[in-house]
Amino acid sequence: MKKQIILLPGDGIGREIIHSAKVVLNAIASEYNHEFTFHQHAIGGDAIDNYGVPLPEDTVKACHNADAVLLGAVGGPKWDQVPANIRPEKGLLGIRKELGLFANLRPVKGFKSLLHASPLKQEIIEGSDILIIRELTGGLYFGQPSERRNNGNSVVDTLSYTREEMERIIDKGFQSARIRKKHLTSVDKANVLESSRLWREVVEEKAKDYPDVTVEHLLVDAAAMKLITNPSQFDVIVTENLFGDILSDEASVLTGSLGMLPSASIRTDGVGLYEPVHGSAPDIAGKGIANPLGMILSAALMLRHSFGLDEEASDIEKAVNECLEQGYHTADLRIAGGTQVGTEEMTNLVLENLTTKSISDCICNSYV
Repeated sequence: MKKQIILLPGDGIGREIIHSAKVVLNAIASEYNHEFTFHQHAIGGDAIDNYGVPLPEDTVKACHNADAVLLGAVGGPKWDQVPANIRPEKGLLGIRKELGLFANLRPVKGFKSLLHASPLKQEIIEGSDILIIRELTGGLYFGQPSERRNNGNSVVDTLSYTREEMERIIDKGFQSARIRKKHLTSVDKANVLESSRLWREVVEEKAKDYPDVTVEHLLVDAAAMKLITNPSQFDVIVTENLFGDILSDEASVLTGSLGMLPSASIRTDGVGLYEPVHGSAPDIAGKGIANPLGMILSAALMLRHSFGLDEEASDIEKAVNECLEQGYHTADLRIAGGTQVGTEEMTNLVLENLTTKSISDCICNSYV
């Protein structure tokens, strides 16, 4: 398989962790006889510094021609005072819009060796493995009108969706559930919102096309509570933009390790942008101590969802888990009796668990 991957390191620790992902993907390519071509471009604060805008045209053009995009992180205090229209985050929002990425996938899995760091009791979080699918282009964030009125004394935001927008994200929910545990939870607010009532109707219509998937409807407030009280009851959650934003952030802290969580934003043809959910961490940039695992797991998501390489993705995920089970951790993680390592060493440990010894030696010695 030949694929072109665009690398957008961005800011802070982005350059370090994106290199780790590239190294691991090269090992996968060698192991499975794939050919991955990488091209690097600027985004965020790095692009502002070098091109005066957070999303240069060259970056947009390259991403349009790519099979997938890997993003490190954007933003940092350095650019807090730049005009709002060219803040680093505008680069991320811009590339999502340019590529037509409508579905955000946020897997939340509790690694056994890290469960002690969860704010929940271990017996509650243990066994949790959730995929939250959030609609990314509609709803309150994009509806019009959205404005202040009456000299600023009143305000209006518009929650707007088309049936087509609902259908494509709900289809993605069913498709994802079908390849997992065949259980889909649809989250809405159908007791109050007309948009949610249409959403629920579409879910019921689509369920007929996926008879092997069990569907459950939950109101968003009930879903928020059950994420805390019984997270292991969930498999795939599908919901609209605002609810998905809130629930995915709530779920991200359950495992106690934000640095471990990947995410994907994809469109119907499988092209997607993959990034860890943590920030750019400028305070530790260049120190060699950043956690690369969220970025490496984002690369695994890319293999699975954009390239259809499930076996290769699973190999990466197993290799990451084996590193943790062996007691290795970066500074942001805590494993009792474990060994703290830096970015490069953690990357090499993943490779050792991933590949044959000969490939590991070859790749590890080329780490720069």
